[in-house]
Amino acid sequence: MGKNNKGGNNNKGNAPAVSGDSSKILDNATAAMKRTVDIMTKDFGAVRTGKASPAMVDGIMVECYGGQQKLKDVAAITAPEPLLLVIQPYDQSIVNNVTKAILASNIGISPVSDGRVIRLPVPELSAERRAELTKVIKTRAEAAKVEIRNVRRDSNEAIKKAQKTDITEDEAKQMTDKIQKLTDKTIEDIQKAADAKIKEVEQI
Repeated sequence: MGKNNKGGNNNKGNAPAVSGDSSKILDNATAAMKRTVDIMTKDFGAVRTGKASPAMVDGIMVECYGGQQKLKDVAAITAPEPLLLVIQPYDQSIVNNVTKAILASNIGISPVSDGRVIRLPVPELSAERRAELTKVIKTRAEAAKVEIRNVRRDSNEAIKKAQKTDITEDEAKQMTDKIQKLTDKTIEDIQKAADAKIKEVEQI
């Protein structure tokens, strides 16, 4: 396989940052697909299920120390019971700030503070709310699949360009097959993650 074809990049959407080195096309595609799955997984973590989870609140921004801090960076967050979150700020002076931040986040849970520890009793999800969240999860998963297919498209375009100056027809075919297998595996992983999250939501 040849080394460098330093023609300009033509990235679209979430396309891999394809360099002139054709050997990096697969690596770039792998990284781009992983990034898409990681972002989707993070989004799933913020979806409230029927059980209490620190991920429901750990990204809430708290006004303290002259700036904005993520809740997970200024407090210990635990779920000692299936329907209870307990938040213990490392600094008791910011308990009120944390309480205000939770109220302002509109997560639908009213915090109960004793001045040291904040408790969040998580209400059970109604059947209607479970159906809404299931729809949200499916929509997010489909968007991730579209992003993966876009990476495949742009990777294949990069392979075609490389074939003109850098690689043989057989090498191009091999690379295209690897990109397809990577695409199929990633889309399968996305579906499994979505199915698992939907199962969480539907548990009563």
